[in-house]
Amino acid sequence: MTTPTSRRTALYERHIGLAAKMVEFAGWNMPLHYPGGIIHEHLATRKTAGLFDISHMGRFIIHGRRALDFLQHVLTNNAAALKPGHAQYTIIPDPTGQALDDAYLYRFVEHEYLLVVNAANSARDYDYFQSHLSAFDQVELIDQTDSLAMLSLQGPRSKEILAKAIDTGELPEPRRNSLSTVTIDGSTVLLSRTGYTGEPLCFELFVAAQDVCRIWDLLTELGSVPVGLGARDTLRLEAGLPLYGHELGPDPEGRPIPIFSCPLAKFAVSFSSLKGSFVGRDALARQYRAYKRITFADYSLRQDLPRMVFPLALSGKSVARSGAKVFSDRDKHIGFVTSGTMVPYWIDEGQALASRLTQSKAMRPICLALLDSNLRPGQTVLVEIRDKKVPAFVVPYNLRSEAPPFARAIIYDSPVQKLN
Repeated sequence: MTTPTSRRTALYERHIGLAAKMVEFAGWNMPLHYPGGIIHEHLATRKTAGLFDISHMGRFIIHGRRALDFLQHVLTNNAAALKPGHAQYTIIPDPTGQALDDAYLYRFVEHEYLLVVNAANSARDYDYFQSHLSAFDQVELIDQTDSLAMLSLQGPRSKEILAKAIDTGELPEPRRNSLSTVTIDGSTVLLSRTGYTGEPLCFELFVAAQDVCRIWDLLTELGSVPVGLGARDTLRLEAGLPLYGHELGPDPEGRPIPIFSCPLAKFAVSFSSLKGSFVGRDALARQYRAYKRITFADYSLRQDLPRMVFPLALSGKSVARSGAKVFSDRDKHIGFVTSGTMVPYWIDEGQALASRLTQSKAMRPICLALLDSNLRPGQTVLVEIRDKKVPAFVVPYNLRSEAPPFARAIIYDSPVQKLN
């Protein structure tokens, strides 16, 4: 439902023309799903290629003489390690070691950075950055959310589709976080090998808002399947990727979640001497020391990292929702579900690299949960769902992506519901 304050991306009319179910999300009117539904869009991304309008995300340009110093101060990763043509996952920390947001930093050219933040936090992030700019002369922060559209093309056919679409230029190097600049249908497009689905073949595209409809039309003509916010969420959950407000930010009781509670923090936080001091460094260093010990089953510093986010695979057909309580097998309350739903997957046959996806599909309940950090994969926990305690397994992952072009569901010894 559109409210008077809802913003629209440049692709709004395309979504309406495709009969999308539109919803308000973070102040934007966005497609939740198209007529085929969330399950169809999830499975299409895993087997072919899904095309997402993610222009609601915040996009900021940072440049100027001290741009690098500014980024080093307000972000957790080492921006000095980011050479032109590369991107990195990073976090916006507060002094206590909690995430204000997570973000992606891109460096397409020598003297300019592009930072993408979550839609729900975009205005707050912008104001927060502005509050720090006074300490850094000759740094300019420009909000390009309206003028620079953003698409995501994810899945095993995404490389093939993009290669056909490109007029001039080359695809980024076949390494995650690589960047390149190309032209598509006469328009300049910034390409990155990044994404939010767990797919090994993944691309994000930045294109002028006035040109994005032509690019969208071409990519759909070449075989990509439009995907809405619903499947975007089930895909990221299956891949174990965090969402601010769930795995980052405050927990279901309103307490701050330490950044190192999220497994991706090990890739997003740098203590390099090149980085120096930054917001929240001391608190994060304490969390990191605890994280390293916990990795080796040493819980002597657990007070600095009392809970961590774990993937769970549930038994049966019950769906765990955010906020559901989790208990140990001895009925001790040990945490909360942060994200959960029933997700579809393609059934494969064969072993390891020789396996292949079949035409058969099924559903399985999974979730992410913020649990006591002394838990280990393989343990059984109980998730409270509608006044019943449903068994679940603490697992290392629910999806793996080491064998391109496909991401593969990892199924544990629990019942699944088959689809017709």
